[in-house]
Amino acid sequence: MNRPEFQGFTEEALQFLEQVRENDSKTWYEENKPRYEKLLLDPFKQLVSGLAPDLLLIDPLFEVTPSVNKTISRLYRDTRFSKDKSLYRSTMWFTFKRPKADWLEAPSFFFEISPLSFRYGMGYYSANRESMDIFRAKVLANLDVFYKTIQPMSDGDRYEIEGDKYKRSLHPDLPSELKEWIDRKNLYLVHNSTDIQRLFSSVIADELLTGFKQLEPIYHYLCKVEEQKMASSVVNRS
Repeated sequence: MNRPEFQGFTEEALQFLEQVRENDSKTWYEENKPRYEKLLLDPFKQLVSGLAPDLLLIDPLFEVTPSVNKTISRLYRDTRFSKDKSLYRSTMWFTFKRPKADWLEAPSFFFEISPLSFRYGMGYYSANRESMDIFRAKVLANLDVFYKTIQPMSDGDRYEIEGDKYKRSLHPDLPSELKEWIDRKNLYLVHNSTDIQRLFSSVIADELLTGFKQLEPIYHYLCKVEEQKMASSVVNRS
């Protein structure tokens, strides 16, 4: 049976995200679960299924199963280690990433919606200190290659560089635009928008694919960082 094609989200879907957070009740959620499945889960499954073939061309190791806890987030929050004990979140997202068992710190592509905004891009948000140290060394060893790699995402103003930064620059003599990359503890390349009307048609799927392809060179650059780290780990164990 063919899955229906993604046609966009609705205003009601965004309202549901606000309502589930406001009510913050398992009873309310269970009573409204059919709405969640129709308004949010089904469109997310359709969107993931539609994008999957092209994302597998970027990385054939991506997990692309269109289901919760594979590519699609839960609404229910794990509050065990959080000061915020709210049961439900007002955001929902998908990620395309390599399986965690083998690629714990690998970068991933993501798309997230909330009642008043959406965001998408590529995150190296699981990067540990070793990954970022290798990244910094790789960048500084060949700046020409790095600048060529980030050129596609630098065309236009689609993306911002985000991620935790060190309070003091690790390389204070570098140009400010390069320190934006070098001084990060982790790294996100994000397009943020409050133009939620763009969510209400299938055109958002084309926008996501275009945006993800723009980030493909830096994605592969970061994957090589992880591969270098894994190779170094093997050598150290032997």
